[in-house]
Amino acid sequence: MKLNNSNLSRAALAFAVLAGAGCASTSYTSAGTYVPPVNAVVVGNGASWPGEPSGVHINVDLSERKLYLKNGDAVVRAYEIGVGQPAYPTPEGNYSVRRIVWNPPWTPPDEAWAADKEPQQPGARNNPMKVVKIYFNEPDYYIHGTGSISSLGGAVSHGCLRMAPEDAASLARYLMEHGGEARDAAWFSRVQGSNETTTINLDNSIPMHVAP
Repeated sequence: MKLNNSNLSRAALAFAVLAGAGCASTSYTSAGTYVPPVNAVVVGNGASWPGEPSGVHINVDLSERKLYLKNGDAVVRAYEIGVGQPAYPTPEGNYSVRRIVWNPPWTPPDEAWAADKEPQQPGARNNPMKVVKIYFNEPDYYIHGTGSISSLGGAVSHGCLRMAPEDAASLARYLMEHGGEARDAAWFSRVQGSNETTTINLDNSIPMHVAP
């Protein structure tokens, strides 16, 4: 995977988003609750579905190529994503987010498309898993940061959901706070500085719905 300077810069900015650097007034409510930065992704019909749960949850619309982070009926933020290609579709259905892995390594799966790939350490330039993995259908399917920003909005992955690194980081932080595993800015700074893999198991799982 070849990354240009723009993509590397976006990956480097991911933890600045986490720490609220330069945007503390827009990343927290008056009560100190973390709020993902505002973006310009248009909210489509896939933001809601009949019977969706209350509280914090995720709706994914594969045809729209969008992920909606919601709290009750309110859309907290909409994200542009990359979804599975026709030969490797992202599975549809209802899932739960229970595990988040920061600074994940990458082990090539036992698949033909990965036969010539080498394992990659956390933070390595050629590691396709940027910043964080958010599992929704373990062990094979998860949301992750990508260095291939130009692929967002397409059916491009081998089944997982791709996000810009800073978006994946922002989403993970919000899920941690609302899943009973909140951390302060110093914790995220340590995660960034160590480049060590850190696994978080949420006390309260977050519902996730994937629609065609």
